[in-house]
Amino acid sequence: MFNAMTQDARSFLPLKPLVFQVLLSLSAGERHGWSLVREIQQAGAGARVLPANFYRTLRGMLADGLIEETEAKRAVDDDERRRYFRLTPLGSDAARLEARRLHELVADTRTKRLLSSRPRH
Repeated sequence: MFNAMTQDARSFLPLKPLVFQVLLSLSAGERHGWSLVREIQQAGAGARVLPANFYRTLRGMLADGLIEETEAKRAVDDDERRRYFRLTPLGSDAARLEARRLHELVADTRTKRLLSSRPRH
């Protein structure tokens, strides 16, 4: 049983890895672009995120309604050029559906014994 929002979110699946990483980062709360880049690079073991690709991805996510720009409460020393973003209900649904899809894929690999359910040492 899916509502109309979830049904719309399904049209984005499978999500591109960078889109999913942005949604995952924003699930903890609103953030500015550079903060998102740093978190995604740290989560990806230092994998470089190219600024042009990253901001193009953000523009696409804004246009698709997955995220929205916010008027965040800024610290006194915050750069006024920073743009802050947060998840929309559609973005939250898309992230949840993608996480479920990935979970099912991993479960299937375990069933087929491609991955063990116990970590190997």
